[in-house]
Amino acid sequence: MPVTNAIESVNAQLRKIVKTRGHFPTDEAATKLLWLALRNITADWSRAAHDWKAAMNQFAILYEDRFTRIHL
Repeated sequence: MPVTNAIESVNAQLRKIVKTRGHFPTDEAATKLLWLALRNITADWSRAAHDWKAAMNQFAILYEDRFTRIHL
């Protein structure tokens, strides 16, 4: 699957989840829903994206309080 199709697929799944939920009481609630959705979407992937390890390391630096060493 070309990268563009993969990105569009993820976007479509996220849009569907947000649309069915409708309203979020806080930004944090929306962020949590999207994070959980992405976790479920990526659990089905058969292989990691190119340079995903490097991206995860950057996320760990930027969002240190949200990451554990298990993710790395």
